[in-house]
Amino acid sequence: MNKTYDVAVIGAGIIGMAAAAYLSEKEIKTAVIDKSFMGSGSTGRCISGIRQQFSTPTSIGVMKESVSLFSQMKDEFGFSVEFAKSGYLLLAHSEDLMKTFESNLKVQKKEGVDVSLLGPEECLSVAPNLNTEGLLGAAYCPDDGQAYPFAVLKGYKTKIEQKKGEFFLFNPVDSIQKNSNFLLTLKDGTVIEANKVLMSAGPWTRDLGKKIGLDLPLYPERHEAIITERIPKIVEPMLVDYRKDGCYFQQLLTGQIIGCYTPEPNVPGIRHDSSCGFLIEMAKRMVRLVPELKKAAILRHWAGCYTMTPDGNPIVDQTSIDDLYVASGMCGHGFMFGPAMGKNLAHYMIHDEWDMDFSEFSITREFQSKESLK
Repeated sequence: MNKTYDVAVIGAGIIGMAAAAYLSEKEIKTAVIDKSFMGSGSTGRCISGIRQQFSTPTSIGVMKESVSLFSQMKDEFGFSVEFAKSGYLLLAHSEDLMKTFESNLKVQKKEGVDVSLLGPEECLSVAPNLNTEGLLGAAYCPDDGQAYPFAVLKGYKTKIEQKKGEFFLFNPVDSIQKNSNFLLTLKDGTVIEANKVLMSAGPWTRDLGKKIGLDLPLYPERHEAIITERIPKIVEPMLVDYRKDGCYFQQLLTGQIIGCYTPEPNVPGIRHDSSCGFLIEMAKRMVRLVPELKKAAILRHWAGCYTMTPDGNPIVDQTSIDDLYVASGMCGHGFMFGPAMGKNLAHYMIHDEWDMDFSEFSITREFQSKESLK
């Protein structure tokens, strides 16, 4: 069976779904393909945070637009995506980190982000249950927050289907060929012909690229996470502890605490196995930061992938193959980047020009300096 589209999007996570929705909005006939169910990769395994506290104008600009888009989704979709401006509190337990916050704040303020530096006592006005022992200060943005990933994906799916877009789920891409158009052969034998293709398959994007001769600098690594039972309000903002043995977590609107930490050393590869060691360590780190959490029972523990790049910035660009695009390597920020990334990428795919400066995410950039506090 052969089917023809203007664009084929490979990957039904937040980036692919957002791009497909904005393409469909412009009457671009779009197919969305995924090897499993919608949100089965990194999106459905994330901890749902949304922040604007980055260190470069491009990342900040993307996130300002994403926050705006998240805030409009209830009206746009006709149902809540549980978006809330619950804030982000980035904690500094060292002088060097405070200096980094001060440097970043200058850029963030210039870009119009409502962010401020707080002393330890001021932090308690935002997070009364916080253990401030050893804390020197924090960066706080009340406009950062959270949303429910599966509700966001549902909203984009509805928009795509309203414009007659089609889904090919549980149907991996076996091969990609480029003639005058692209021919994607799926596992069930379906052949998708498309003028343009977007590869936005998270940790599987590098393998997709190899099917057409590309070797993209994308490196998946395992990250684990937990969620607790529903408890009374204890934490308002996302708490981010940058100590080597720190962690980050927030309380969802449902009352559950959700969080994770970055393992050292990292665990490379596409892996979804979880470890008892993480469960024990995460509980210790959370209770150290908010002692009141010792009363909370952990309900579930899982793992997913960050897709990393050498410099900690995403790759969002057209590849060396005309009309073949890539959006991957979100380095743990895919959900929060998703709406604005998808919207800007759709614009680029239609008009062959960016609506904002995306050179920071270029596939041809020199992968050297790392984004501060990615």
